[in-house]
Amino acid sequence: MEWLTVPFEVAFVQRALWAGILVSAICALAGTWVVLRGMAFLGDAMSHGLLPGVAVASLLGGNLLVGAVVSAAVMTAGVTVIGRAPRLSQDTGIGLLFVGMLSLGVIIVSRSQSFAVDLTGFLFGDVLAVRESDLTLLGVAFLLALGVSAFGHRAFLALAFDERKARTLGLRPRLAHAVLLGLLALAIVASFHVVGTLLVLGLLIAPPAAALPWARSVGGVMVLAAVVGAAATFGGLLLSWHLSTAAGATVSALAVCLFFLSHLASGLQHRRRARRDGVLAPAAPLAPRATTSRPNET
Repeated sequence: MEWLTVPFEVAFVQRALWAGILVSAICALAGTWVVLRGMAFLGDAMSHGLLPGVAVASLLGGNLLVGAVVSAAVMTAGVTVIGRAPRLSQDTGIGLLFVGMLSLGVIIVSRSQSFAVDLTGFLFGDVLAVRESDLTLLGVAFLLALGVSAFGHRAFLALAFDERKARTLGLRPRLAHAVLLGLLALAIVASFHVVGTLLVLGLLIAPPAAALPWARSVGGVMVLAAVVGAAATFGGLLLSWHLSTAAGATVSALAVCLFFLSHLASGLQHRRRARRDGVLAPAAPLAPRATTSRPNET
Protein backbone atom coordinates (compact mmCIF):
# COMPACT_ATOMS: atom_id res chain seq x y z
CA MET A 1 0.00 0.00 0.00
CA GLU A 2 3.02 2.28 -0.29
CA TRP A 3 1.60 3.75 -3.50
CA LEU A 4 -1.10 5.39 -1.33
CA THR A 5 1.32 7.11 1.02
CA VAL A 6 4.55 7.72 -0.89
CA PRO A 7 3.33 10.83 -2.79
CA PHE A 8 2.19 12.51 0.42
CA GLU A 9 5.58 12.10 2.07
CA VAL A 10 6.80 14.94 -0.16
CA ALA A 11 6.38 18.42 1.34
CA PHE A 12 4.95 20.15 -1.73
CA VAL A 13 2.37 17.39 -2.23
CA GLN A 14 1.34 17.73 1.43
CA ARG A 15 0.83 21.47 0.91
CA ALA A 16 -1.14 20.75 -2.26
CA LEU A 17 -3.38 18.34 -0.32
CA TRP A 18 -4.10 20.89 2.42
CA ALA A 19 -4.71 23.58 -0.18
CA GLY A 20 -7.16 21.33 -2.02
CA ILE A 21 -8.99 20.51 1.20
CA LEU A 22 -9.34 24.20 2.07
CA VAL A 23 -10.44 25.07 -1.47
CA SER A 24 -12.97 22.21 -1.34
CA ALA A 25 -14.43 23.59 1.89
CA ILE A 26 -14.65 27.13 0.50
CA CYS A 27 -16.19 25.94 -2.77
CA ALA A 28 -18.67 23.76 -0.87
CA LEU A 29 -19.98 26.82 1.01
CA ALA A 30 -20.43 28.89 -2.15
CA GLY A 31 -21.04 26.09 -4.64
CA THR A 32 -24.05 24.72 -2.78
CA TRP A 33 -25.95 27.95 -3.45
CA VAL A 34 -24.65 28.02 -7.03
CA VAL A 35 -26.13 24.55 -7.63
CA LEU A 36 -29.40 25.24 -5.79
CA ARG A 37 -30.01 28.47 -7.68
CA GLY A 38 -28.80 27.26 -11.08
CA MET A 39 -25.97 29.82 -11.24
CA ALA A 40 -23.33 27.66 -12.98
CA PHE A 41 -23.08 30.01 -15.98
CA LEU A 42 -22.59 32.94 -13.62
CA GLY A 43 -19.79 31.09 -11.85
CA ASP A 44 -18.11 30.36 -15.18
CA ALA A 45 -18.42 33.99 -16.26
CA MET A 46 -17.01 35.31 -12.99
CA SER A 47 -14.06 32.92 -13.08
CA HIS A 48 -13.10 34.05 -16.58
CA GLY A 49 -13.79 37.66 -15.65
CA LEU A 50 -10.71 37.63 -13.41
CA LEU A 51 -8.38 37.67 -16.43
CA PRO A 52 -8.13 41.47 -16.97
CA GLY A 53 -7.14 42.18 -13.37
CA VAL A 54 -4.66 39.31 -13.27
CA ALA A 55 -3.16 40.38 -16.61
CA VAL A 56 -2.73 44.00 -15.51
CA ALA A 57 -1.21 42.94 -12.18
CA SER A 58 1.24 40.66 -13.99
CA LEU A 59 2.30 43.31 -16.51
CA LEU A 60 2.83 45.86 -13.72
CA GLY A 61 4.70 43.38 -11.56
CA GLY A 62 2.04 43.51 -8.87
CA ASN A 63 0.26 40.89 -6.80
CA LEU A 64 -1.94 38.65 -8.97
CA LEU A 65 -4.33 38.10 -6.09
CA VAL A 66 -4.98 41.84 -5.82
CA GLY A 67 -5.70 42.02 -9.54
CA ALA A 68 -8.09 39.09 -9.24
CA VAL A 69 -9.91 40.75 -6.35
CA VAL A 70 -10.35 43.98 -8.35
CA SER A 71 -11.73 42.09 -11.36
CA ALA A 72 -14.02 40.04 -9.13
CA ALA A 73 -15.35 43.25 -7.57
CA VAL A 74 -16.04 44.71 -11.03
CA MET A 75 -17.81 41.53 -12.13
CA THR A 76 -19.88 41.39 -8.95
CA ALA A 77 -20.93 45.02 -9.29
CA GLY A 78 -21.72 44.54 -12.97
CA VAL A 79 -23.87 41.47 -12.40
CA THR A 80 -25.70 43.23 -9.55
CA VAL A 81 -26.48 46.28 -11.69
CA ILE A 82 -27.51 44.22 -14.72
CA GLY A 83 -29.78 42.11 -12.54
CA ARG A 84 -31.84 45.22 -11.82
CA ALA A 85 -32.37 46.10 -15.50
CA PRO A 86 -36.07 45.42 -16.20
CA ARG A 87 -35.77 44.84 -19.97
CA LEU A 88 -32.59 42.76 -20.02
CA SER A 89 -32.50 39.12 -19.01
CA GLN A 90 -29.84 38.26 -16.48
CA ASP A 91 -28.32 35.56 -18.70
CA THR A 92 -27.89 38.07 -21.51
CA GLY A 93 -26.20 40.58 -19.24
CA ILE A 94 -23.92 37.98 -17.70
CA GLY A 95 -22.98 36.70 -21.17
CA LEU A 96 -22.07 40.22 -22.30
CA LEU A 97 -19.99 40.81 -19.19
CA PHE A 98 -18.32 37.45 -19.68
CA VAL A 99 -17.33 38.19 -23.28
CA GLY A 100 -16.35 41.77 -22.52
CA MET A 101 -14.09 40.96 -19.56
CA LEU A 102 -12.52 37.96 -21.31
CA SER A 103 -11.88 40.01 -24.46
CA LEU A 104 -10.32 42.80 -22.42
CA GLY A 105 -8.08 40.30 -20.69
CA VAL A 106 -6.93 38.79 -23.99
CA ILE A 107 -6.23 42.28 -25.40
CA ILE A 108 -4.10 43.10 -22.35
CA VAL A 109 -2.29 39.76 -22.62
CA SER A 110 -1.59 40.35 -26.31
CA ARG A 111 0.40 43.46 -25.39
CA SER A 112 2.98 41.28 -23.67
CA GLN A 113 5.24 38.70 -25.33
CA SER A 114 6.16 37.05 -22.02
CA PHE A 115 2.75 36.42 -20.47
CA ALA A 116 2.10 32.97 -21.97
CA VAL A 117 3.42 31.02 -18.98
CA ASP A 118 1.51 33.20 -16.52
CA LEU A 119 -1.66 32.79 -18.61
CA THR A 120 -1.28 29.01 -18.51
CA GLY A 121 -1.01 29.17 -14.74
CA PHE A 122 -4.07 31.41 -14.60
CA LEU A 123 -6.15 29.05 -16.71
CA PHE A 124 -5.01 25.73 -15.27
CA GLY A 125 -3.49 26.58 -11.89
CA ASP A 126 -0.48 25.00 -10.21
CA VAL A 127 -1.59 23.18 -7.08
CA LEU A 128 1.87 21.67 -6.59
CA ALA A 129 3.41 25.14 -6.26
CA VAL A 130 1.33 26.13 -3.21
CA ARG A 131 3.38 27.85 -0.48
CA GLU A 132 2.86 28.21 3.24
CA SER A 133 1.63 31.78 2.71
CA ASP A 134 -0.98 30.48 0.24
CA LEU A 135 -2.27 28.08 2.88
CA THR A 136 -2.59 30.98 5.31
CA LEU A 137 -4.60 33.00 2.77
CA LEU A 138 -6.82 30.01 2.06
CA GLY A 139 -7.41 29.54 5.78
CA VAL A 140 -8.44 33.18 6.14
CA ALA A 141 -10.67 32.90 3.06
CA PHE A 142 -12.33 29.80 4.52
CA LEU A 143 -13.07 31.54 7.84
CA LEU A 144 -14.47 34.55 5.97
CA ALA A 145 -16.62 32.34 3.73
CA LEU A 146 -17.85 30.41 6.77
CA GLY A 147 -18.80 33.65 8.53
CA VAL A 148 -20.66 35.01 5.49
CA SER A 149 -22.46 31.68 5.02
CA ALA A 150 -23.54 31.50 8.66
CA PHE A 151 -24.61 35.15 8.82
CA GLY A 152 -26.55 35.09 5.54
CA HIS A 153 -27.86 31.52 5.69
CA ARG A 154 -31.50 32.43 6.38
CA ALA A 155 -31.58 35.07 3.66
CA PHE A 156 -29.77 32.81 1.16
CA LEU A 157 -32.20 29.99 1.91
CA ALA A 158 -35.28 32.15 1.37
CA LEU A 159 -33.74 33.62 -1.79
CA ALA A 160 -32.97 30.17 -3.20
CA PHE A 161 -36.44 28.71 -2.65
CA ASP A 162 -38.87 31.66 -2.82
CA GLU A 163 -37.65 35.16 -3.60
CA ARG A 164 -41.11 36.67 -3.07
CA LYS A 165 -41.33 35.14 0.39
CA ALA A 166 -37.87 36.49 1.18
CA ARG A 167 -39.12 39.98 0.28
CA THR A 168 -42.25 39.48 2.39
CA LEU A 169 -40.13 38.45 5.38
CA GLY A 170 -38.06 41.59 5.01
CA LEU A 171 -34.87 39.69 4.16
CA ARG A 172 -33.88 42.12 1.39
CA PRO A 173 -33.32 39.63 -1.46
CA ARG A 174 -31.35 42.09 -3.58
CA LEU A 175 -28.82 42.63 -0.81
CA ALA A 176 -28.74 38.88 -0.15
CA HIS A 177 -28.07 38.27 -3.85
CA ALA A 178 -25.21 40.80 -3.84
CA VAL A 179 -23.67 39.18 -0.74
CA LEU A 180 -24.04 35.76 -2.36
CA LEU A 181 -22.20 37.07 -5.43
CA GLY A 182 -19.47 38.27 -3.09
CA LEU A 183 -19.25 34.80 -1.55
CA LEU A 184 -18.97 33.27 -5.02
CA ALA A 185 -16.26 35.77 -5.97
CA LEU A 186 -14.37 34.94 -2.77
CA ALA A 187 -14.43 31.23 -3.59
CA ILE A 188 -13.23 31.82 -7.16
CA VAL A 189 -10.48 34.25 -6.20
CA ALA A 190 -9.25 31.95 -3.43
CA SER A 191 -9.23 28.96 -5.77
CA PHE A 192 -7.98 30.26 -9.10
CA HIS A 193 -4.26 30.09 -8.24
CA VAL A 194 -4.67 26.50 -7.02
CA VAL A 195 -6.73 24.85 -9.80
CA GLY A 196 -7.06 27.72 -12.30
CA THR A 197 -10.14 29.51 -13.58
CA LEU A 198 -11.00 26.93 -16.24
CA LEU A 199 -11.01 24.15 -13.65
CA VAL A 200 -12.38 25.93 -10.59
CA LEU A 201 -15.93 25.03 -11.59
CA GLY A 202 -14.98 21.39 -11.10
CA LEU A 203 -14.71 21.93 -7.35
CA LEU A 204 -17.33 24.67 -7.21
CA ILE A 205 -20.16 22.70 -8.83
CA ALA A 206 -19.35 18.98 -9.03
CA PRO A 207 -19.09 18.19 -5.26
CA PRO A 208 -22.35 19.98 -4.26
CA ALA A 209 -24.13 18.43 -7.24
CA ALA A 210 -22.79 15.01 -6.23
CA ALA A 211 -23.98 15.55 -2.65
CA LEU A 212 -27.46 16.71 -3.61
CA PRO A 213 -29.18 13.27 -3.92
CA TRP A 214 -27.87 12.10 -0.53
CA ALA A 215 -28.21 15.11 1.78
CA ARG A 216 -31.35 16.02 3.72
CA SER A 217 -30.56 19.70 4.29
CA VAL A 218 -28.61 22.56 2.80
CA GLY A 219 -26.04 22.23 5.57
CA GLY A 220 -25.78 18.53 4.80
CA VAL A 221 -25.08 19.31 1.14
CA MET A 222 -22.26 21.65 2.19
CA VAL A 223 -20.64 19.13 4.53
CA LEU A 224 -20.90 16.25 2.08
CA ALA A 225 -19.67 18.47 -0.77
CA ALA A 226 -16.58 19.36 1.26
CA VAL A 227 -15.94 15.64 1.84
CA VAL A 228 -16.37 14.86 -1.87
CA GLY A 229 -14.04 17.71 -2.80
CA ALA A 230 -11.42 16.53 -0.31
CA ALA A 231 -11.70 12.98 -1.68
CA ALA A 232 -11.27 14.31 -5.23
CA THR A 233 -8.21 16.26 -4.11
CA PHE A 234 -6.61 13.23 -2.46
CA GLY A 235 -7.42 10.90 -5.36
CA GLY A 236 -6.48 13.48 -7.99
CA LEU A 237 -3.07 14.15 -6.45
CA LEU A 238 -2.47 10.41 -6.09
CA LEU A 239 -3.35 9.72 -9.72
CA SER A 240 -1.36 12.73 -10.89
CA TRP A 241 1.73 11.47 -9.06
CA HIS A 242 1.59 7.95 -10.49
CA LEU A 243 0.34 8.82 -13.98
CA SER A 244 2.40 12.03 -14.42
CA THR A 245 -0.67 14.11 -15.32
CA ALA A 246 -1.51 17.73 -14.54
CA ALA A 247 -2.47 17.83 -10.87
CA GLY A 248 -5.17 20.54 -10.96
CA ALA A 249 -6.86 19.07 -14.02
CA THR A 250 -6.79 15.58 -12.52
CA VAL A 251 -8.41 16.80 -9.29
CA SER A 252 -11.18 18.58 -11.18
CA ALA A 253 -11.75 15.65 -13.55
CA LEU A 254 -12.05 13.26 -10.61
CA ALA A 255 -14.57 15.59 -8.95
CA VAL A 256 -16.70 15.47 -12.10
CA CYS A 257 -16.39 11.66 -12.22
CA LEU A 258 -17.58 11.47 -8.61
CA PHE A 259 -20.62 13.54 -9.61
CA PHE A 260 -21.58 11.04 -12.31
CA LEU A 261 -20.95 8.08 -10.02
CA SER A 262 -23.08 9.68 -7.31
CA HIS A 263 -26.05 10.21 -9.59
CA LEU A 264 -25.65 6.77 -11.16
CA ALA A 265 -25.73 5.20 -7.67
CA SER A 266 -28.72 7.37 -6.76
CA GLY A 267 -30.60 6.23 -9.86
CA LEU A 268 -29.84 2.56 -9.17
CA GLN A 269 -30.98 2.94 -5.57
CA HIS A 270 -34.20 4.57 -6.75
CA ARG A 271 -34.90 1.65 -9.10
CA ARG A 272 -34.23 -0.96 -6.41
CA ARG A 273 -36.52 0.84 -4.01
CA ALA A 274 -39.23 1.10 -6.67
CA ARG A 275 -39.01 -2.64 -7.43
CA ARG A 276 -39.13 -3.46 -3.73
CA ASP A 277 -42.27 -1.36 -3.36
CA GLY A 278 -43.78 -3.00 -6.43
CA VAL A 279 -43.84 0.15 -8.50
CA LEU A 280 -41.25 0.72 -11.17
CA ALA A 281 -40.93 4.48 -11.15
CA PRO A 282 -38.58 6.21 -13.57
CA ALA A 283 -35.06 6.74 -12.26
CA ALA A 284 -34.03 10.17 -11.10
CA PRO A 285 -32.41 12.24 -13.86
CA LEU A 286 -28.63 12.21 -14.06
CA ALA A 287 -28.32 15.92 -13.42
CA PRO A 288 -31.56 17.12 -11.79
CA ARG A 289 -32.45 20.77 -11.91
CA ALA A 290 -32.03 22.65 -8.66
CA THR A 291 -35.68 23.66 -8.64
CA THR A 292 -36.83 20.05 -8.41
CA SER A 293 -34.07 18.46 -6.39
CA ARG A 294 -33.42 20.80 -3.49
CA PRO A 295 -33.14 19.24 -0.07
CA ASN A 296 -35.57 20.13 2.69
CA GLU A 297 -33.98 22.45 5.19
CA THR A 298 -34.22 21.18 8.75
